[in-house]
Amino acid sequence: MKKIYFLSLVLSFTVCFAQTNLKKADALFKNYSYADASKAYEEILQNVKNPSAQTLKNAADSYYFISDSRNALKWYGKLYEAQGNNLTDIYYLRYIQSMKAVMDYDEANRITKEYLDKKGDKNEINKYLAQKKQTDSLSKSKSLYEIKDMDINTGKSDFGATFFQDKVVFTSARDTTKFSEKLYTWNNQPFLNLYVAERNAADGSLFNETVFLPNVMTKYHEATATFDSTGKTIYYSTNIVKNNKLVVDETKTNNFQIIKGSIVDNKLENPQKVFFNSDDYSVGHPSLSEDGQWLFFASDMPGGYGETDLYVVKIAADGTMSSPKNLGPKINTIGNDLFPFFSKDVLYFSSDGHYGLGDLDVYESKFLSDGSFSNPRNLGAPINSNKDDFAFIIDRTGHFGYMSSNREGGKGDDDIYSFTKGDPVCNQTISGMAIDHKSKLPLTDVVIMGYNSFSDVLGETKTNYEGKYALIVPCGKIVKMMAAKPNYSSDEKTVETTLENGGEIPNINFELSNYDDLVVKKKGVEKVDVKPIYFDYDKYDITPLAIEELAKVVFIMQKFPNIRIKIESHTDSRGKDIYNLKLSDNRAKSTRDYLISQNIDASRIESAIGYGESRLINKCKNGVKCTEEEHLLNRRSDFIIIQK
Repeated sequence: MKKIYFLSLVLSFTVCFAQTNLKKADALFKNYSYADASKAYEEILQNVKNPSAQTLKNAADSYYFISDSRNALKWYGKLYEAQGNNLTDIYYLRYIQSMKAVMDYDEANRITKEYLDKKGDKNEINKYLAQKKQTDSLSKSKSLYEIKDMDINTGKSDFGATFFQDKVVFTSARDTTKFSEKLYTWNNQPFLNLYVAERNAADGSLFNETVFLPNVMTKYHEATATFDSTGKTIYYSTNIVKNNKLVVDETKTNNFQIIKGSIVDNKLENPQKVFFNSDDYSVGHPSLSEDGQWLFFASDMPGGYGETDLYVVKIAADGTMSSPKNLGPKINTIGNDLFPFFSKDVLYFSSDGHYGLGDLDVYESKFLSDGSFSNPRNLGAPINSNKDDFAFIIDRTGHFGYMSSNREGGKGDDDIYSFTKGDPVCNQTISGMAIDHKSKLPLTDVVIMGYNSFSDVLGETKTNYEGKYALIVPCGKIVKMMAAKPNYSSDEKTVETTLENGGEIPNINFELSNYDDLVVKKKGVEKVDVKPIYFDYDKYDITPLAIEELAKVVFIMQKFPNIRIKIESHTDSRGKDIYNLKLSDNRAKSTRDYLISQNIDASRIESAIGYGESRLINKCKNGVKCTEEEHLLNRRSDFIIIQK
């Protein structure tokens, strides 16, 4: 029942032809008899080698409008082969949506990128990237929603459930009316009518369905109703009819209108057209806010962003309505934006113009304090699928509701599904970047881990090519953050998250040191890169200058926990050999004791030995005259890495 969603409705009677030719197929298409037109074009195109672009469009659209995505894709593909980048926006959209409808997501994404590159609109590219990232993220997490098909569905179209007191009103094409012999030539189904059903509060099941407000029914469409909180005022969609005849515009199209009325003793009284109805365009899918002060609806009126847009009017206490306001480009797209539902400052709606899972998807957008709406968020599976998913409503508890879909596995064209929604998990994002300690340049592929107080892993991610990361962790936790990269030191931070769901704690940054920047290598031996450790003359106490250099040893041993070292201390040749040997050994052991005092495990220091003047590294042995700088080279402590 796709085109009924889109509000561009034409009612006509089936035209039958003994033989099929292109003119007759075009007549069926122009007459909106898409079910018959698709068959006619299929027969013709078997024998036409070079069909025109318009014929390919009509053939593809005939299938698209009756939700036969596989065959629609075949002819949109032929059209794309013929026209390439000359495809218009709307045909790119239909081509891409048909791919998604048959689960060909990789090709759909490729064509989407091609289309966006052709447009060259950076804002639209960023929107695509953000929405794709969000849907990809949803696919990796457990959904809050569980859905269930309903026994009330039939082999025909059933959709658009809405709450009415303790019951549910819905739209259906089931054959239970006195007008059931009339068929809507679009898809050869009966016309739509409103039904009411009892609702089992325990499981949401619907039963005992009957025609709703029998005096409302006509031989055409009545669909998608909404009610005020008392259940005494109704707004609903219907064809524009005058004197029991359809009113058509210049293109022979009969449009939809919204009717407001009062419900008294199960009858509609005082029906009135809303002032923004027009014979020249459609308005429909009305939805009242809970307080009755706002009426949202869909329309293809001039001045919109796409095929159908969402609008809102404010309703004063005396019933006066403001002029319709378009909800703007955050909500509306070049495609179809429909089925609004507003609850607790959240607008739910369906769209095939945002970058979702395929065809109509359900989105949510928060109403902000400045009067605008937030960027729409896809609700993900199982609410959304590769088919049309729409008419989402949720009760005041936020835990139960209904939606409609023509997905595989249902009973008919469209089916009503009930759903339950679990309580959302409160998460926050910790973000920042990792850089090289020495160069201050960003580091890619740094592993960022988050742990709780029991060292359980809360989350893990990696930095991107810009050195940036974003880690999702639970609210209200003390999170130990650790950053690590092979051949680099690790870095740690402690962050306390708040209770704001969806909040972000930015600028938690890390500096990592490259192992190669912390050591020197000579003849296959690696040593910690430190300046000479200075001691006062004839002493082995650790001096402030020595502490500065030993901090480098502590740092590398803390950041590389597998490192083991041995300490070797040396003196110059001045003084007696035995004295120098004892002095250097005391200095080596004093150095070891200092490292242990800085919480370095003693087992990681294999030995601390003084060698006096026995291992000079230059000519300055006993009796050789040398400068102070030359003697300094021999007066050294080495921290030799024996394991890393």
